[in-house]
Amino acid sequence: MNKINYNKKMEEIIKSLAGKKAKLLLHSCCAPCSSYVLEYLSSSFDITLYYYNQNIHPESEYIRRFNELKDFTGEVYKGKIEIISETYNPTEFFDTIHNYEDKAEGGSRCSLCYHMRLKKAAERAKEGGFDYFGSVLTISPHKNADRINLIGANLEKIYNIKFLYSDFKKNNGFKRSLEISREYDLYRQQYCGCSFSIRNQAEYL
Repeated sequence: MNKINYNKKMEEIIKSLAGKKAKLLLHSCCAPCSSYVLEYLSSSFDITLYYYNQNIHPESEYIRRFNELKDFTGEVYKGKIEIISETYNPTEFFDTIHNYEDKAEGGSRCSLCYHMRLKKAAERAKEGGFDYFGSVLTISPHKNADRINLIGANLEKIYNIKFLYSDFKKNNGFKRSLEISREYDLYRQQYCGCSFSIRNQAEYL
């Protein structure tokens, strides 16, 4: 079975727009991961960021990442990028991953977390009349882009709203995100977000 090139699928979607900007609700986990993605997509989409990350622990970290995202987009995009956020409620995350707490980082527990966040993004995109929904999560070398895109494809069918397939780490996307982070002195967290990933901080150093 041939591996799907999700970066190519994204480029095909962009080409199909024929220069007309589509409305995209883009799930964002933090400023560093969003930096390159916004740079890459802003000429092709009218982007609204969606900050929904009930996995992040503790609340102070949730707030810090949100404020960094807000400050970065305000400085670079001068108010042209709207951010929709949800009230912090980690119970949603713990209910989602119940009985999967001891699973390995990057495994089934993480898949449930991806699904939780993408499902909410799909719902909000449908409610808001967006053309597409997507996520910056595939920029990370620590996250499985195939799994994220398969979840997105399934939600696309359920909610009847187009999913923006992606693998933003391709073509040096992750490297570019590091460069932008250094340029703007962005806060780059040392763990994915949840209390379980804190145990694996060494992977992110």
